[in-house]
Amino acid sequence: MKETMARRLWTLFTSMLIISAFTFGGGFVIVSLMKKKLVDELHWLEEEEMLDMTALAQSAPGPIAVNAAILAGRRIAGLPGMLCAVAGTLIPPIVIIGAISLIYTQFAANEWVKAALTGMSCGVAAVISDVVYGLGSKVVGSRDGVRIALMVIAFVLTFFFKVNVIFIILGAIAVGVARIFLAGKEGAR
Repeated sequence: MKETMARRLWTLFTSMLIISAFTFGGGFVIVSLMKKKLVDELHWLEEEEMLDMTALAQSAPGPIAVNAAILAGRRIAGLPGMLCAVAGTLIPPIVIIGAISLIYTQFAANEWVKAALTGMSCGVAAVISDVVYGLGSKVVGSRDGVRIALMVIAFVLTFFFKVNVIFIILGAIAVGVARIFLAGKEGAR
C-alpha cells in the first residue's frame, strides 16, 4: 500500500513538474494539460470533477495553476498529494524566473527570444480556445437552461460590457447558491 501511494505521489509530482515546465501562457493552459494527464491519461479524476476544480481554481485568489494543483492533488492523494502537486507546479517557474532575472537585460533585448515568445503566444491562444470549447460544450451538453443562460450572460457582460470578472464570478456564485437553496425548499415540500 505504501509503495502504491509513493508511486502515485511520484507520478503526480513528476506530471505536474513536466506540465508546469513546458506550459507557457497562464493558468488555463496548465489546466487544459492537467485535464489531459489526470483525467484522460491517468483516470485519477472525472471530467466533471476537473471542470468543477477549474471553476473553483479560477474563482479563488491566487494563480489558477497553483489553485488547480491544490484541488487536484488533495483529491488524488490527500495532503501529501496536494503538497506534491503544488511543489511540481511551482518549481519550474521559480527556477526559470530566477534564471531569467539574472540575465534579464540581455534576455529582453534578444531578437530570438522575442520571436519565440511571439510564436508561443499563437500556440497559447489555440490551447485556451480548446479549453473554452471544451468547457462551453460541457455546459451546453448539460442541457441545463440556467447554466447555459449563465454562461451566455457572463460572456456578454465580459466581452461587450467589460464588466469586471469578480462581479461575474460573485453573481454566478449567487445563482448557484440560490439554485441549491430553492431546490432544498422544493424537496422539503
